[in-house]
Amino acid sequence: MKRISRTARAWFTSRPALLGAVVLLALTSASAAAADDGPEPLGVTAEAAMTARTVRVGALFGADRIGGLAGGHFCTASVVHSPQRDLIVTAAHCVDGAGGLVFVPGYRDGKAPYGVWRVGRTFVPDGWAEGQDEDSDVALARLDPLDGREIEDVVGANRLRAGAATGAAAVTLTGYPDSRETPVSCTNRPDRRGRTQQRIDCPDFPGGTSGSPWTDGGGRVVGVLGGYEKGGSTADVSYSVVLRGQTAELYRRAAAAP
Repeated sequence: MKRISRTARAWFTSRPALLGAVVLLALTSASAAAADDGPEPLGVTAEAAMTARTVRVGALFGADRIGGLAGGHFCTASVVHSPQRDLIVTAAHCVDGAGGLVFVPGYRDGKAPYGVWRVGRTFVPDGWAEGQDEDSDVALARLDPLDGREIEDVVGANRLRAGAATGAAAVTLTGYPDSRETPVSCTNRPDRRGRTQQRIDCPDFPGGTSGSPWTDGGGRVVGVLGGYEKGGSTADVSYSVVLRGQTAELYRRAAAAP
C-alpha cells in the first residue's frame, strides 16, 4: 500500500493513505475521560470540545495559506509555557524543511478565533538535525508577537514535562486530522516501546495529527505524536519519543534564545 506521513504534505513518508472519511463517534462527551484515569471510556476518539485547554492546541499551515485556511493544515502543535511566553511544541518532522509556517490555536472550520501566529525560529535536537533520528522527533518553535501580545497571553499554556514515567497515568491526545476541520481527542494509558519510544492505542489519528500533545491530568505535555515511523503506520496506534534529557535541553535552548 502507498504510504504517506501523518502530516498532510504531498511527499510520501510513513503514514498509510486513508481511503475514506474518518469515522468518529458523534458524542463529544466520550472524550471527556480525565487524563488522570478519570471516567471511562478510554481509547475512544471523538470531536474535541472547545475548552481552555484545547484552544492551546492548534493547526500548522504554510504561510501561503493565511488568506484561506480551510483545508490547508498539515500538522498539529500546542503552546507550552516559557519565560518569554512564545513557545509551541510539535514533531520535528513537521518543521523540517517546511519553510514559512503559521500556527492557528483553537482552529475550527476555517476560522482563527485566537489569531494567526507566524512561526519564527525553530529548534530540533541534534539527532534530528544530523540524521532525522526517530528518537529525536520533537521540536520547539518561537512565535512572533501578534498585535503586541505573546501567544501565552492569549490562550495560556501547558507545561512541558520531561522525565515522566510512561504509563503511570492516562494521557489525552488532541490533534487535527487532515480530513477534518475540527480537532479530535482521545484518552488512554500509553506504554513503552523499547527504551526511547512510547505508544498509545487511540483510533482515528491519521495524517495531520503529527505533533499532537499528550497531556496528563495536570495539563502537562508528556509526549508529542511522532517518533517511530513519524507517529505510526496505522491511524489507530500512535507513538511519541520518550521525553527525557534531550527534550529538557532543547527546551532550555529554545527558552533562552534571543
